[in-house]
Amino acid sequence: MNIKLALVPGDGIGPDVVQQAVRVLDKIGQVYNHHFEYETVLAGGAAIDVAGECLPKETIAVCKSSDAVLLGAVGGWKWDVLPGDQRPERALLGLRKELGLFANIRPAILFEELAEACPLKQEIVEGGMDLVVVRELTGGIYFGEKGFKQTDMGLAAYDVEQYAEEEVRRIAVVAFDMAMKRSRKLCSVDKANVLESSRLWRRVVNEVSKDYPEVTLEHMYVDNAAMQLVRNPKQFDVIVTSNIFGDILSDEASMITGSIGMLPSASLAQGNFGMYEPIHGSAPDIAGLNKANPMATILSAAMMLKYTFGLTIEAEAVEKAVKAILAKGYRTPDIMSPGSKPIGTKEAGDLILKEIT
Repeated sequence: MNIKLALVPGDGIGPDVVQQAVRVLDKIGQVYNHHFEYETVLAGGAAIDVAGECLPKETIAVCKSSDAVLLGAVGGWKWDVLPGDQRPERALLGLRKELGLFANIRPAILFEELAEACPLKQEIVEGGMDLVVVRELTGGIYFGEKGFKQTDMGLAAYDVEQYAEEEVRRIAVVAFDMAMKRSRKLCSVDKANVLESSRLWRRVVNEVSKDYPEVTLEHMYVDNAAMQLVRNPKQFDVIVTSNIFGDILSDEASMITGSIGMLPSASLAQGNFGMYEPIHGSAPDIAGLNKANPMATILSAAMMLKYTFGLTIEAEAVEKAVKAILAKGYRTPDIMSPGSKPIGTKEAGDLILKEIT
């Protein structure tokens, strides 16, 4: 295949980890006879410094003309003084909206080799954990009407949570399709005992479920889901939920794995187009110091191979390579444990490349 990718390295350690992911993709291209073409564009703080805005029009145009987008990280203390609507993180919301990325897929996998990093009791996660949070990404409170108004209690701020039927239906279809490829079990998380938007959400999810009789559907209130994730995370396989609930629950699920530097994510549009990125932040304090863990970004590239290009064998080759170096005891500083072999960003990339044959 000839594949055109937009690279958005972003800020902090973003360029460090994206560089290693590109090396891995090029190795996959050599081994499996694919050609990757890259165009690097600015977003986040890096774009603010050069173009005066966090998401230049050129970046959007390049991303739209590419087959997929690989993103590093955005943000950092340097730009914390800016107003909210000018912060680097606004670039993420802009990319999601402009590219139609309505479905966020975030796996939470407890790697057997990193089990000691899990904060839960061993008996709770014994045998490993492998769940996926499917989060609606372009609707809800983050994109709803917002503003200020005067009240008898002083100035008030408001943000509106709103969902339309089709917004719910399309994310539900993504979740049910994913459940069909896994254990055919889906948990839809809402707050239907309080919120009208959640009652609509539940009704539409139930309607979609009629097209998937093989999938067992369960509904759960978000507060209970948050508790159940730490009480018994292995009861979940695929979770589907709204933008704000998914934001919170996916971070909670990631923390359970104890290795935020290992977890990838995908944001998908209709069809096969997607933007792929690690879930970790920009960590500007270690940028350029060969200390960042590139494995989440490399695994994000593996998700890209699988979801956007249908290259399952190639994706599995990358995943196996990452697991192989973990099994051999190699660890970047963020996942270091007694007796492990310390490596840096570039060394991690080198070792993974050697495993791909």
